[in-house]
Amino acid sequence: MATVSFLARAATRRTFDKVVRSNQFASIGAARFASYFTPAHEYVKVEGNIGTCGITDFAQAALGDIVFVDLPEVGDSFDKGDSFGSVESVKAASDVYAPISGTVVEINDKLSDDPGLVNTQAEGEAWFIKIEMAESGDVDDLLGPDAYKEHCEKEAH
Repeated sequence: MATVSFLARAATRRTFDKVVRSNQFASIGAARFASYFTPAHEYVKVEGNIGTCGITDFAQAALGDIVFVDLPEVGDSFDKGDSFGSVESVKAASDVYAPISGTVVEINDKLSDDPGLVNTQAEGEAWFIKIEMAESGDVDDLLGPDAYKEHCEKEAH
């Protein structure tokens, strides 16, 4: 199984069309979804000083059927941009990077038993980790929902 980054995979127009047709972007700005996104297709939803992190719907669509998710331990600390885990699909394996710096306070144990949950609820019940933020300014250079949607549209072409 090849290891590739989300950006190196450069999602095809078909993948973007699939996400748009399924109306997954329509609710990205809703309160129940992530507030900030990375260009590499990770998200963080910030509530107080806790960031809930995972991969986006766009990323899961590009990866295909998720078969394994590797997550860190509670108490592990990461700097923004560090790899904190990986995702394996039937197509590829890819590292997942921390969109913010901090310490892991919770992992999503559901993904051990049901990694395919990422394919159906990437930005909802299939979050990966919760991080206690070290720097509130870490989100300042991340993308908002509209900028992320535009980024995905450009990447799909």
